[in-house]
Amino acid sequence: RRREAAAAEEEVEETPQEKKLRLAKQYLEELRQLGESRPAPGAVLGYSRAWGRVLGSPAHILLFLQVQPPDPARIRVLRGHQLPVTCLVISPDDKFIFSASKDGSLIKCKLDSGKRLCVVPGGKKGTEERHMGHASHVLCMAISSDGKYLATGDRNKLIMIWDAATCKRLHIFTGHRDAVSGLSFRKGTHQLYSASHDRCVKVWDVAENAYVETLFGHQDVITGLDSLSRECCVTAGGRDGTVRLWKIPEESQLVFSGHQGSIDCIQLINEEHMVSGADDGSLALWGLTKKKPLALARQAHGEQDAQGLQQPYWISAVAALRNSDLLATGSHSGSVKLWKCGEGFRKLEHLLDVPLVGFVNSLKFSAAGDFLVAGTGQEHRLGRWWRIKEAKNSICIIPLKQKTTASSPESPGSS
Repeated sequence: RRREAAAAEEEVEETPQEKKLRLAKQYLEELRQLGESRPAPGAVLGYSRAWGRVLGSPAHILLFLQVQPPDPARIRVLRGHQLPVTCLVISPDDKFIFSASKDGSLIKCKLDSGKRLCVVPGGKKGTEERHMGHASHVLCMAISSDGKYLATGDRNKLIMIWDAATCKRLHIFTGHRDAVSGLSFRKGTHQLYSASHDRCVKVWDVAENAYVETLFGHQDVITGLDSLSRECCVTAGGRDGTVRLWKIPEESQLVFSGHQGSIDCIQLINEEHMVSGADDGSLALWGLTKKKPLALARQAHGEQDAQGLQQPYWISAVAALRNSDLLATGSHSGSVKLWKCGEGFRKLEHLLDVPLVGFVNSLKFSAAGDFLVAGTGQEHRLGRWWRIKEAKNSICIIPLKQKTTASSPESPGSS
């Protein structure tokens, strides 16, 4: 019954997916009308699957996404945070970007124009009750799938709930005993999952301002968390070397291992697969039914010379275009990399690099897949191991699809 309910929720909430399918069909029809049998030179075609089991349909739906190296002149850079950007989310309708920083500030801006709509400045330590915003580094954020609530978590153990439309603070959740490092709303609900350096996951009901339960299992700080429609979430367990899938109703967990270093970021691709990145430079692709990675890209961003030693560039951010085969990874290597999950999610294929200076602390695809947004800074989200002086503390909006020759304003290539 729970699975049927989740499938029903998925159908109700699948508007971005329906949009992608409609645009893909429109794009193929345009190609047919133009008599083009293949994409422009240098184009890469990715084949994306929306999983039939999740959508309640027996057949896989194939989507086509054209990914081309973006013109550097079309990458937009938004400033506003004084210190490194640590996290960002895009509203479900692809209209707004919310970002936060080590300076404690929160900014809402329009994705199309970059216009700032709301700024909540960071305050001094200990002023949380009097001050509207955070008074320490904000490390994570999440937005509910109906776009109503925004949640932010900080180094000072607090979770703040905001009205996403007005940026008014609604509530503060306390209970974690260390920095809050990961947040995710269960799709189609106002149930919020939080992860912390105190090694536990907590479940909250945001609409009721209520704490629900705490889950234990990780042996080290939790560095990231994600969830989709099912009543479960996945976490990255830092130096305990494990990724975990938490089944909330059963109060059980599945343990996955495959990285050698600290696992610093994680994202679900669909209800069956996820991707994680670690400070040993490795990128892992997982199936939720297998304990070892389906594919592993070692030193995904290459190596750096650190005090005479060759060390891999840390993977500091991963993103997946939901229900597709397209991934993005960030580091401080000077570029964001795009990847394709090939051979039925059994292979990681590098597609292209997008030059970007600084630590890439957060990456998000727009729901329609036409933009990748990166939060960058002079320092890593969680510490000050290195500092890249020439980097800007900013948000970079990277266009991913190019116009077809006879594209209309509504065509999938337009941005």
